Amino acid sequence: MKTFTYQTSSVCAQKISFALEDGKIYDVKFFGGCPGHTAAVSKLIQGADAAKVAALLKGNDCRGKGTSCADQLAIGIEQALSQPEE
Repeated sequence: MKTFTYQTSSVCAQKISFALEDGKIYDVKFFGGCPGHTAAVSKLIQGADAAKVAALLKGNDCRGKGTSCADQLAIGIEQALSQPEE
């Protein structure tokens, strides 16, 4: 299992960490943000297909910011999936 940390932009959460294994996402942790929302998102996507999660969450907007914590997670997942495997 490989762990990733994504530095967010324009949202309340300062960063998001998560792990990927066999194309699935695990151990999502938001640092900051709305605790109820981010905890729920983390539980709902545990063990899910990472590419599908990114597609589902990408483009979600929070208060007209053009992004959200969920959208930032999607961007982080896409970046992680685009990295060559070691």
